[in-house]
Amino acid sequence: MQKKPLNKQEISPELKTWLYASGSLTQQLTDLAGGQFKVQLIREKFQRLNLIDAVWMKAPHHHTSWVRESYLYGSGAEPWVKAKSIFPIQSLYKRARIFKHIGRKPIGWFLFQRTTPDCERRVLLLDDGWTRQSCYTWHGCKFIVQETFLPAFERYLQDH
Repeated sequence: MQKKPLNKQEISPELKTWLYASGSLTQQLTDLAGGQFKVQLIREKFQRLNLIDAVWMKAPHHHTSWVRESYLYGSGAEPWVKAKSIFPIQSLYKRARIFKHIGRKPIGWFLFQRTTPDCERRVLLLDDGWTRQSCYTWHGCKFIVQETFLPAFERYLQDH
């Protein structure tokens, strides 16, 4: 996926709020959609960490990671967000192992339950749209959650 340089002037004010918001995106989308929220799993797989993500998480790039990709839906038939979570294999032997078995449940329900994890964030423009990448430290485990806001979400923000 092509990364494009960040130009904050190109981000709509409505979307900028979402890109830089803290807390659970799951809860925020559920609130926006009047209680509606759904996760559609795209795929789960093991793959090697790429160098950029490995450096960000301070993990060896030759290590395997578990990757989960999904669509997040609010109200409507089109997905609002394309999500990708990257868990280095060493995290799966610790408390983060629960994320490997959550199926269609949102990561946010577990991540923000009775805790506020440390978070480093970066915002990128990828081929699919404006994306926020968050590197979380949760109970000593580091992992990345990437959320790309899709055109259907931007249309919803403009219409409401």
